[in-house]
Amino acid sequence: MNSEEEFYDAETGLESDDSCEVSFKDALVYEGKQTSNGSAHSQNGLWERRMTLPAPMFPRNNFSVWGFLKKCIGMELSKIPMPIIFNEPLSFLQRLSEYMEHTYLIHKACTLSDSIDRMQLVAAFAVSAVASQWDRTGKPFNPLLGETYELVREDEGYRLISEQVSHHPPISAFHAQSLNQDFEFHGSIYPKLKFWGKSVEAEPKGTMTLELLKHREVYTWTNPFCCVHNVILGKLWIEQYGTVEIVNHSTGDKCILNFKPCGMFGKELHKVEGHIQDKSKKKRRMLYGKWTECLYGVEPKVYEANKKSEKKSDAKKHKQVEEQSAGGDDADDMPEAQETVTMIPGSTLLWRITPRPAHSTQMYNFTNFTMSLNELEPGMEKVLAPTDCRLRPDVRAMENGDMDTASTEKERLEEKQRSSRKDRAKDEEEWSNRWFHQGTNPHTGAQDWLYIGGYFDRKFTDCADIF
Repeated sequence: MNSEEEFYDAETGLESDDSCEVSFKDALVYEGKQTSNGSAHSQNGLWERRMTLPAPMFPRNNFSVWGFLKKCIGMELSKIPMPIIFNEPLSFLQRLSEYMEHTYLIHKACTLSDSIDRMQLVAAFAVSAVASQWDRTGKPFNPLLGETYELVREDEGYRLISEQVSHHPPISAFHAQSLNQDFEFHGSIYPKLKFWGKSVEAEPKGTMTLELLKHREVYTWTNPFCCVHNVILGKLWIEQYGTVEIVNHSTGDKCILNFKPCGMFGKELHKVEGHIQDKSKKKRRMLYGKWTECLYGVEPKVYEANKKSEKKSDAKKHKQVEEQSAGGDDADDMPEAQETVTMIPGSTLLWRITPRPAHSTQMYNFTNFTMSLNELEPGMEKVLAPTDCRLRPDVRAMENGDMDTASTEKERLEEKQRSSRKDRAKDEEEWSNRWFHQGTNPHTGAQDWLYIGGYFDRKFTDCADIF
């Protein structure tokens, strides 16, 4: 079989208590009265989104991962057919939309008058966007060429459209906009993944662009690396690492965030530290926290004084610790991490994650936000594009716990995609994307995929038949 799949990991945590409540009349609202697959009844004309999936996660205990992956060491996983047991019941386009779970941070940034304060919240948004990767070890389904996903959240004040714009290499483009014209958030993602014996590493290729329209500001950044440990033996665990640089192209301000690798004894596991500097490179604010928990901002002098105090304390502890042997282990044991960030006096809390639902471990470690992404609300099929992820039969079957049908449908869709590609090659016909075109990002000068517009006019008669 020559199918192409990818092990994707993307971003987001849970909503904060500080969520900004906005009402917009021009958002699409679906009608409905019946409960379906875990959904709550509609009340006062508003659909209550479901808080669970139709079926729990399929157990992976009896699957021989090593038998499959031993042939993949050092290879790029987009070239390797992946068994459905590795999946979670979402398309990667849906997983991309998890960036939007913390949109309240952007709304808050739009209300602030100081650019450094706005940068703090943009940084918090960038950190919160990877929080849902915590313990998310399943991979989304690889989107088919031309596949789309729309997400309209009237209560949170935005709408999003995404499209799979390339198959080789696999590239997903998205564009989100505020319903009251406060911001636009867009980008294209090409995650390269490699298997290194005990782990899978994801290199995130692609730039995020956030435009705060009323402030005439543009921010860009890339996401940190992600590594899934113990894919062969032991407990799966995830770490994020690397430097993320957020640039305000309008003011010259920069935020440098260091997602720290766990290190030998796990002291740095999940930690994020960094600073905001103005265009003269003067540090204006220090940031610290954990991407699994929270992010704080504090004045540089206060932060440095606290760091000096910490170093004195750490020096005493290190005298009592002997270096551990790294050889011969069958698994990379997950270090024990202190899941509480100690707040430095005088700090400002920028973002804090809230607990996932109690049944999350049986539901692919989904957040409440994620639980609703593949939900088909009553009346929705009448207005969705025929290429929308929610209409994929393989994802739907897996969500419903029917793994045999999911596997069969996955193979059928992949074969249909290969056949369509061969037919285009025979007819010397080029694929044409419907909602995005390749162009130059005006803020970075780099090649990007830009939204053409018009999706929400809902003229879908010329959409490709991909399912």
